[in-house]
Amino acid sequence: MSGNEPSGSASDDGTPPSDESVAESSTDGTDEPASAQDAESAAAQDADAASATASSARSTAPDGQIPDDVTAADLTIEPRSLHPNVRIVWILQSLLSAAILGVIVGAIGVAGFDLGIWVGGVAFLVVSVLTVLHAILRYRIWTYEVREDALYLERGVLTRVRTVVPYVRIQHVDASRGPVERAVGLASSVVYTAGTRGADVTIPGLTPERADDLQERLKQLAILAEGDDAV
Repeated sequence: MSGNEPSGSASDDGTPPSDESVAESSTDGTDEPASAQDAESAAAQDADAASATASSARSTAPDGQIPDDVTAADLTIEPRSLHPNVRIVWILQSLLSAAILGVIVGAIGVAGFDLGIWVGGVAFLVVSVLTVLHAILRYRIWTYEVREDALYLERGVLTRVRTVVPYVRIQHVDASRGPVERAVGLASSVVYTAGTRGADVTIPGLTPERADDLQERLKQLAILAEGDDAV
C-alpha cells in the first residue's frame, strides 16, 4: 500500500516541476526601492549635463568648430544667482569708499566748521551701514541666464535693470580676477559687445570654474549665432 504523494513532487508522468512554477513561488511581486545615493548621483549628473556638453565640444573641436550635434539648447543655463562671497567683495569695496569719505568729511569739519574729527567718524558709520545693506539687497537681486537667443542679466536695487545681450553682438568674453576676488576665490566674466561704447557687461561673483565655463559657452553660442545670421 502506497502513501499520499507530497505536494510539489514529480507529476504522474515523471516530469519534474517547471522552473516557472518555482520562480513564481519564490517572488512576492515587490521591487526593491532605489537607494538614496543612486538618486543623488542621478540628480548631480543631470545638473552637470550642460557643463559636460560644453567640455565635450571643446575637446572635440580644437580648431574652434562646433560639432554638428551641439545646439544652442545644449549650452543654455537656467537663471543663476552669484556666489555668496561676492557680498564680501562689495562690502570691502564700499568700506574703502566710506573710509575715504569719512576722512574728507572729518577734515572739512575740522578745518571749515570747527566741528571736530568725530564728524568724519559719523559719516563713515552711516555710509558703512547703508553700503552693507545695499550689498545684501544687491546680491539677492543679481541673476544671470543663458538662453538660446541671448544672455539675460537682472540686477539693481533702487532701479531694477534688465539687460539682454544677443549673441550675434558678442565680440569676445574675458575672465578676470582682481586682488579682492582672488582672496575670496571668485572671478568675473566681462562680455564685450559690438556697437555703442560702454555697452560691455560684467558678471561678477563667479567661481573660476564657472567663469571659464561661461566664457566657453558664450563663445560657442556667438559662433552658432553668426552661422544662423549668415544663413
